[in-house]
Amino acid sequence: MIDLAKISLKAGNGGNGAIAWRREKYEPTGGPAGGDGGDGGSIIIKATRNLSTLDDFKFKKIFKAENGEAGGKSKKFGKKGEDLIIKVPVGTILREETSNKIIKDFKVDGEEFLIAKGGRGGRGNVHFKNSVRQAPRFAENGKKGQEINLILELKILADVGLVGLPNVGKSTLISVISKAKPKIANYHFTTLNPNLGVVNIDKERSFIVADIPGLIEGANEGEGLGHDFLRHIERCRVLIHLVDISGIEGRDPIKDFNLINKELELYNKELANKPMIVALNKIDLDFNDNASKFIETFKNDYKIYKISAATTNGIKELLDGAYDLLSKSEDKQFDLLEEVDENFLEEFYNKEIEFDLNFSKENDVFVVTGRRVDNLLEKINMEDYDSRMFFEKKLREMEVFDKLKEMGIKEGDSVAIGDIVFEYYE
Repeated sequence: MIDLAKISLKAGNGGNGAIAWRREKYEPTGGPAGGDGGDGGSIIIKATRNLSTLDDFKFKKIFKAENGEAGGKSKKFGKKGEDLIIKVPVGTILREETSNKIIKDFKVDGEEFLIAKGGRGGRGNVHFKNSVRQAPRFAENGKKGQEINLILELKILADVGLVGLPNVGKSTLISVISKAKPKIANYHFTTLNPNLGVVNIDKERSFIVADIPGLIEGANEGEGLGHDFLRHIERCRVLIHLVDISGIEGRDPIKDFNLINKELELYNKELANKPMIVALNKIDLDFNDNASKFIETFKNDYKIYKISAATTNGIKELLDGAYDLLSKSEDKQFDLLEEVDENFLEEFYNKEIEFDLNFSKENDVFVVTGRRVDNLLEKINMEDYDSRMFFEKKLREMEVFDKLKEMGIKEGDSVAIGDIVFEYYE
């Protein structure tokens, strides 16, 4: 099962505005008639219970929304780019790759999240006509769509999680109490991926159970596939700790129980505090009465049930106990153990829209940087005279030349803005 994936997203660019002129029979003076470009398509991520893994992202890593179309003549608007909807399983979290910050946590089926906005379409030349400029021969270019690199991480949402050492009977139990069909065999690590099943106790009571693959000592440090398994336990509201009480493999059930609890605590203390009941499995093979010693040791700390997944003895009482504990637990048990930074996305994109201009001098060249001038350059066609004049007008409105004068610029000095370099003259 794929439960971790890296993807790159690129929203659609806005279409360029059009440069066009009126050609009606009874309009001899003509005039600008270039239409606006269409907005680029946005990217939306949607959670669905119809998916249970991130397998769809195993080979496809780059996602691009449709660009907006350029504007047309006769003031016709360009077509808007189609939005791209990417579906992920419920329980998926989104991290921004560089910062590793969590942007979004999907806990509800059908929930949608706008992750990257499409660029705005450029304005056609019809917008740039004024009393002085009667025939503008330039239009705006469309704005680029937002881009972001994400880490998708699936942390299964389940009401009940089955935990324990390998080969204690978790897969057998989930196959008995639900319609899940996990691979079952008498050796360690039969289960390599979490299995989900729906438990129907009666017509009115049901819950979702997850069979978490067996943990081993050192799981909190990534031993075996520890981190991969512990990730999914985070989202379970209640834990059933399954213990092989038979001792037929020569293990001490009490030591095994303490070992797994210690691994949970070392991974995250909040994980160790989740509501837990204990199921002593293989009670039919407990020839040395290990159950009595176990119950005497932990009877004041946990609700303990004696069961046999193979014969189904004690299963009903266990399920009743699990449902009772669920009814007392809070939905916040679904919450992540890490915080979701709800403001991160806005701050991330705002970094690209930094309106402060920076001025410096490098090797006798005056350099102006900042998102304001970058945005302006995206809209300008430097090969067109009117467009260049519009660019110069905007620079004056931004007081760029006033700042350069304060820095001592003189006629003939070079100025670099973005990819262009020009000589300064009054």
